[in-house]
Amino acid sequence: MWAAGLTSLALLSLLAGAAAGLVGAVFRLTLEQADRWRDALIAWTANEKLAGFLFVVGTCAAATAIAAWLVRRFSPQAEGSGIPHVEAVMQGELQPAPFRLIPVKFFGGLLAIGSGLALGREGPSVQMGATIAHLMGKLFRRREDDCKALLAAGAGAGLATAFNSPIAGAVFVLEELVRRFDTRITIATLGASAGAIALARVFLGDAPDFHVEPISYRSFGTVPLHLALGLIVGCVGVVYNRAILGTVMFADRLQRLPVEWRAALIGAVVGLLAWLAPGVVGGGDAITQRTLSGTENVAMLVGVFLLRFALGPLSYAAGTPGGLFAPILVIGSQSGFLFGSITHPWLPLNPTALGVVGMAAFFTAVVRAPVTGIILVIEMTASFTLLLPMLSACFAAMLVTNLLGNPPIYDSLRERTLKKTRLISREIHARQC
Repeated sequence: MWAAGLTSLALLSLLAGAAAGLVGAVFRLTLEQADRWRDALIAWTANEKLAGFLFVVGTCAAATAIAAWLVRRFSPQAEGSGIPHVEAVMQGELQPAPFRLIPVKFFGGLLAIGSGLALGREGPSVQMGATIAHLMGKLFRRREDDCKALLAAGAGAGLATAFNSPIAGAVFVLEELVRRFDTRITIATLGASAGAIALARVFLGDAPDFHVEPISYRSFGTVPLHLALGLIVGCVGVVYNRAILGTVMFADRLQRLPVEWRAALIGAVVGLLAWLAPGVVGGGDAITQRTLSGTENVAMLVGVFLLRFALGPLSYAAGTPGGLFAPILVIGSQSGFLFGSITHPWLPLNPTALGVVGMAAFFTAVVRAPVTGIILVIEMTASFTLLLPMLSACFAAMLVTNLLGNPPIYDSLRERTLKKTRLISREIHARQC
């Protein structure tokens, strides 16, 4: 009976992963089309001057406001990344999300990220994948622990689809969501990631997300430099975490301003930025690719870095669906590339290689999941020759963030999610009384 139950769970995980992969692939393709529509809209209105400017700003503000309204009206669990909610469900602190989260997360994320907010596709993909897998477990009348295993597996399948990184998706579940090795969850996670990526690659292809020229193996003598990069990026990650939490907490204190108006104001700011510089808004994959390709000079890179550093926390405060991973990869690649560009006259280091290493180190500093970060970046860039530099930089980033007492971003956001859920529950109870 034990073997039969494990086998049926494994088969169901493949099916759930394929469903999550299909939704995630469609979501990713739709977002890419939304980016093209936004760029086309800006180009079309470029000659209209003031009228065109107002149209772009108004459209971005309206789209962001609608996304926030969908969340508030139909599924409060869909706000933000969704990963903190999944973690809370895994720890038994919250109930799993109902089916209506999926369309809210899909269309809300499409409106928010498509309008130019600096948010990632992985958060919606993870939460939608987790919800789909959990609902399939309920549909097939699995036990509660199997449904929870499927929920975790679906989350990994969502991440695998978002970045075309099946191994990182599976490791993310064990390192971040579960934080322990569990046989049933591991089997379900591997099956779901395999099913998701097998189906998603039919639509997305199998090429890495970022094209990076082949990089030779780094010698042992470069370890001190990568340790220095990790220390610097770790400090930057602490500041970024605090910026996200500070911006979100400030937005939460604006009780008298409806969430739709708050989102509209942020959307208007992003629309203004999109009108002036279309290439710096949105999830940021194109920015990361330009950084790793070395097509921007140092002055331009510094400007975009500062802009994106502020835009990420501001976008997250809008209360719309959208994740943190893609913006993190932008800041990480720019941090590493800038370090390499500044030190290049004196040190024989490739700025592109340091940009790749910076992605993994900054991910580690913010999320505090170094193994996931290393594997994710390797799968996204095919830069397996940089494993030693990534280990060194992530070690230093992990060390400095813990010495500074800065908690992982998703732990902090999960606490905020729990507080908001309790507040909403008390308000509902008070109205009923």
